[in-house]
Amino acid sequence: MLTDRQLLILQVIIDDFIRSAQPVGSRSLSKKNEIQFSSATVRNEMSDLEEMGFIEKTHTSSGRVPSEKGYRFYVDHMLSPQALQQQDISQIHSIFAERIYEMENIVQRSAKILSELTNYTSIVLGPNLQENRVKQIQVVPLTEGTAIAIIVTDTGHVESRRFSFPKDLKAEDIEHMVRLLNDRLVGTPLMELHDRLYKEMAILLKRHIANYDLMLQAFAEIMNVPVHDKLFFGGKMNMMNQPEFSDIDKLRLLMDMIEREDNLYNLIRPTDGIGIQVKIGKENENVAMENCSLITATFPIASGQKGSLAILGPTRMEYSRVISLLNMLSGDLSKALSDLYGKSQES
Repeated sequence: MLTDRQLLILQVIIDDFIRSAQPVGSRSLSKKNEIQFSSATVRNEMSDLEEMGFIEKTHTSSGRVPSEKGYRFYVDHMLSPQALQQQDISQIHSIFAERIYEMENIVQRSAKILSELTNYTSIVLGPNLQENRVKQIQVVPLTEGTAIAIIVTDTGHVESRRFSFPKDLKAEDIEHMVRLLNDRLVGTPLMELHDRLYKEMAILLKRHIANYDLMLQAFAEIMNVPVHDKLFFGGKMNMMNQPEFSDIDKLRLLMDMIEREDNLYNLIRPTDGIGIQVKIGKENENVAMENCSLITATFPIASGQKGSLAILGPTRMEYSRVISLLNMLSGDLSKALSDLYGKSQES
C-alpha cells in the first residue's frame, strides 16, 4: 500500500515524464510546487517506489522513469477525467456537421481528426462489413479484355476489383450478366455472396452467357470479402515523432506491424464489453508494441453490432486527455453510425 506521500511523488513523476519525455531526478522533483519535502526525503521515497517496481532507472540518466507497473497503477487509480477544450469539442462535432451519408466517410473523418487532436495513431473499426448487403453491382470497362467490377453496399461501402475476361466476350453479354446479378443478388449479405453466386447464379448464367464459367470465376474472386472488417487509420506516421522511436529498428518493427493490420485488428476488435480498455506495453502481447499503449473504446451500434475506436501511442501517453477524447467521440460515433445503419436496414 502506497502512502499519501508516495502517491503524490509517483503522480508528479508520471505527469512530468508524460510532458517532457525526460527522466525525473529527486533534486528537480523537490523543486516542484506540489512537492513540499526535502530532496533527501524525495530521494528516499523514490528509492522505495523503485524497489516496489513503480519507477525504474534508465541507461542514459540518473533520473527515474515510470515502469509499466507504475503506468498501470496510474491509469487504474490516479487518473481523473480531463475536461476537453471547446476547440477539441468543436473539431469532434465537425465530423458530424457535414452532410455525410456514408458510413465510411464518417469513420475515415473520425480517424483523421482523432489523430490530429492527439498526435498519435488512431484506428477505427466500424460495423461488421460481412453483414453489409449488396445495393448495386457495376462493371466498368477499362481496356479490351479488362474491366473493374464494383460492389456498393447499403452502408455506402465500396468493394472494387480489376479483372480480365475473354476478348471475344460481347459487351452485351457482360451487360446482361450485370443485370442478372443485380436482379438476383441485391439485398444479399456480403458473407453469402460467394455461395449464392455458385449455387444460384451458375445455372442461370450458363443458360444466357457464353464463356459463363470464366466470368463466374472472375466474379467469384471479386466477391471474396476480406476476412475481417476494414481498419481506418489516422496519423500512421505520427509515431515517428515520438522520442521512444528514435531507434530505427524499433520504429521499423512497429510500422511493419501497423501495415500488416491483422495484429491490430485482433487487439481492437469488439469483445463482450462496452467502454474503455487500456493496454500498456507488454500487455499488448506483441514485441513491436512493448513501448506502446493502446487505448480502445468499444461502442454499440444498431442491431446489436459494435464498433471500436483506438489510439496507439507511446506508454508515455496523455492518458487522461486521450480517454476523454475517446469517450466523447465514441458516443457521437455510436449515435451517428446507429442512425445510418438503421436507415440502411430499412431501405
